[in-house]
Amino acid sequence: MEDSHLMHTDWQVLLRGARVFDGAGGPSAVEDIAIADGRIAARGPGLPPGRAERVVDATGRWLMPGLLDIHTHLDLEVELAPGLPESVRHGTTTVVVGNCSLGTAFGAQRRNGDDPILDCFTRVENMPKPVLRKVVDRIDWHTTGDYFRHLDQLPLGPNIVPLLPHSMLRIEAMGSTDAAVTRAPTATERERMRTLLRDAMSQGYAGLSTDSIPFHYLANDPHKSERIPAQHASWSELKDLLDVVRGHDRVWQCTPDAANRAKTFLRFFLTSGRLFGKPLKTSALTAVDLTHERNTYKLFPIIANLLNSRLVNGRFHFQVLGTPFRMFAEGAICPIFEEFESSRRLMALDIEDAAGRQREMSSDDFGTVFVREWHDAGAVSTFNRDLDALHIERAPVPEWCGETFGALHRRLKSFQSGDVAAARSEPERAALADFPRPLAQEGEFLLHLFRRYDRALRWYFVVANDRPEILRNLLFHPHLLPGFNDSGAHLINLAFFDGNLLTLQIAARESLEMVAKAVRRLTREPAEFFGVDAGRLEVGAQADVVLIDPEALRTYDTDANRRMIYRDIFQHEQLVNRSDGVVAAVFIAGEEVWDGAGFTPALGRKRLGRALRAG
Repeated sequence: MEDSHLMHTDWQVLLRGARVFDGAGGPSAVEDIAIADGRIAARGPGLPPGRAERVVDATGRWLMPGLLDIHTHLDLEVELAPGLPESVRHGTTTVVVGNCSLGTAFGAQRRNGDDPILDCFTRVENMPKPVLRKVVDRIDWHTTGDYFRHLDQLPLGPNIVPLLPHSMLRIEAMGSTDAAVTRAPTATERERMRTLLRDAMSQGYAGLSTDSIPFHYLANDPHKSERIPAQHASWSELKDLLDVVRGHDRVWQCTPDAANRAKTFLRFFLTSGRLFGKPLKTSALTAVDLTHERNTYKLFPIIANLLNSRLVNGRFHFQVLGTPFRMFAEGAICPIFEEFESSRRLMALDIEDAAGRQREMSSDDFGTVFVREWHDAGAVSTFNRDLDALHIERAPVPEWCGETFGALHRRLKSFQSGDVAAARSEPERAALADFPRPLAQEGEFLLHLFRRYDRALRWYFVVANDRPEILRNLLFHPHLLPGFNDSGAHLINLAFFDGNLLTLQIAARESLEMVAKAVRRLTREPAEFFGVDAGRLEVGAQADVVLIDPEALRTYDTDANRRMIYRDIFQHEQLVNRSDGVVAAVFIAGEEVWDGAGFTPALGRKRLGRALRAG
């Protein structure tokens, strides 16, 4: 080896002795990685330490490209905290924004009292309007090109990959939210949509996001009973727009209509090169193993295999979440309650409007309708209504914390039958005595809890992905893709920031070869699909690098490391994950931003990440 005392230090950092998974999917190897001027300068065994200003001993660590989060709603947070710390701490260095037809690509779009971002985001992503206003009030751009220029000026942590959101595109072309949900676009407006989309594709947007989820409603009067604008588009409008996306070889991000599965299945055929001359890259939400429909998971590989077959000639994948889909609720404040006509009235109110919820729940018809809907076995449902599947996390009665609604319901029935010993304390006795008598149905039981405690009652349930072996098979199916984490959405309901780490954890239980495959699926594969410069450790690539402690990863428990924290940027609580120690270091553009225990001063202050242009 060369004498280090005689050498010029032309590398800023040398990461020595790590097991390197480079994202290509091949076998890992113990190597060194040198970083200079924000890029990978050299890699291989035995690189000379004397050439580096800083040498990091990475022995025993896994080194890989920064991970991609392919489905986020961080469009809003990036304006308040451009470092995106809650993603970075879990090894994420690239995020896709503008999903589900929502985003800020056209600015605030406030015209004549219209406030589309508040109108669309509030209920779909279950975000308080004061949080959204903090973002919208500072927006100063009006075009898709200006949005890219704005992102170029932010001190970004992770790289940002924008999709063009269909709901916002309709509003922009048709002039208002009202027009976009009450009438069909004119021929001129249809052409305007195509022109705006072509411009965005030329500017480097990764594709178009649309939405069909039947529980996505607007939040402002007079259209609280209307779904968001993208859902009002005709088949003809959608096909015309996707012809533009197809022509630029960009991505269509789409969501299913759970109430009309046949229609959703037929729409997926828009990926077909056989039918439309050229395959359309399609990324669909989401392959899941539902807890209340135990055979549904089998359909996703079958559909994806068909759409990618020679017969159809598509380029299609379903996105997959790498963890059990655990959703939290506070009283009746939960996205799943948009599916009931009764509780939809509660979701249409501002989250802070406790008095309004009480008025609605006390109205003459509310209870009757809610109980009927809860017990409607024939209704399309997104969750398991078994009371034993619904767990209480926080309640005014201490004894209830940690048990299921089912256990509480059975004890209530015993108490109402005369067993006063069923109450374990005086507070519980008073709470059980407060229930109406007789309590005939489970729906009435829940209705009383929601009326009596509102958001003071916090509970959760697992929607999907609770069977490890089935989840593993979904994550590693060739036509399904991990990396869906929904980061930045549903502040108090979801926390999947660590979803990519959990995919690595599943792989690590099998072999290093499976880890290499997982790294590829979380880095290079999605980067290539979205057409962006990320997910690589080749010499010359931007040095977005993550170091993982494999032993800490092996023992990491996501359920034990979920936290509700108060975030000053939102002036509101948020549910987050804490995988501290699993990710030993994160470098973005060669700059260390996370050291395993905390953030460095560079994050959010220094421009590191890029607004990535597709193509």
